[in-house]
This record gives sequence, structure tokens and C-alpha cells, in this order.
Amino acid sequence: MTDSNSTSQISLSDKVTNTLEIYFNNLQEESTCDLYEMVIQQVEKPLIEFVLQKTEHNQTQSAQILGINRNTLRKKMLKYKLI
Repeated sequence: MTDSNSTSQISLSDKVTNTLEIYFNNLQEESTCDLYEMVIQQVEKPLIEFVLQKTEHNQTQSAQILGINRNTLRKKMLKYKLI
């Protein structure tokens, strides 16, 4: 799809599914493990970074937007070396 309008209508869920299909096709005969953690990390870090930028790094506001506790946000920020 080269049309930007049709590309913007693809859901995040569809993009994840497409990426997973590519990932498994590239594996060929190799096995994989910890797929859940890998996917979560790939999505969680940019999500937190994006929200922090939008709130000018206001952790309380970012935590509210994300629907998580501020302390949980801080733990995740430490995990991903964002602070």
C-alpha cells in the first residue's frame, strides 16, 4: 500500500500481526522464546517515550494518560533507561 490514506487506516493490531508474520517467516526453521516479553518491550518503550514527550516529561500526567500508577511509570522509565 503506497497511498498514505490507506496506510493510516491500518490498525495497530494489524501492524503487530503483520510484523509477527514477517518475524516468523524470517525465523524459518529456528525456534523462538520469550516472544511476549520481546513484543511488550518493543511497544512499551516507544509508547512511554511518546507520552512523556507529549506531556513535556510530566510524570504524573503521563501516568494518567497511560492509565498506570506514577511509581509504575518510574519503574518502567528506569527499566528502559529513560531517566
